[in-house]
Amino acid sequence: MSAYRQILYHIIFRTKCSEATICQEHVSCLYKYIWGIIKNNKCTLYRINGIEDHIHILSDLHPSVALANYVRDIKVASSKWMKASGYFPDFKGWGIKYCALTYSFQEKDNLIHYIKNQQEHHKIESFKDEIKRLFKEQGIEQDEKWFWVDE
Repeated sequence: MSAYRQILYHIIFRTKCSEATICQEHVSCLYKYIWGIIKNNKCTLYRINGIEDHIHILSDLHPSVALANYVRDIKVASSKWMKASGYFPDFKGWGIKYCALTYSFQEKDNLIHYIKNQQEHHKIESFKDEIKRLFKEQGIEQDEKWFWVDE
C-alpha cells in the first residue's frame, strides 16, 4: 500500500531544566546522529539547529510512524549517545515535553531559514518567549508548568 502525504513538522525540545548543556563545539556530530535516527524512521530531515538549551527539527513524518514514537526515538537515542560520546559532559537529558507544530509545504523555506538562524534569533528573543510566541501563533493554550517543569 502506498500513501501520498506531506506532513511537515517543526519539532522543538529542550534540555532537562532548560540547562545550557549542548556544547556547540560538537553539535554537528549530534545533528548527524539525529539525522540517522530520522532516516531510520523513513522520514526526511529538512533542517536541524538549536542553541545550548534546545533544538529545532524540521522534518516530514512517514505515515507508518506515530509522532510520539518518532520524537521518543529521537530523544531517547540521542540522549544515550550524548551521554556516552563524552562531547556533552554536562548533559543530563532532554526535558519531558516537546512541541510539534504542523506547517504547509509552502512554508518550508521560511522555516528552514528560521531554524538555520537560531543563534542570531536567540540574541533577540529568549527560548521561553519564542515558545510563547509560537504557541500563540498556533492557537495553543499556554501552561507554564507544562513546558518548563521536569518531573
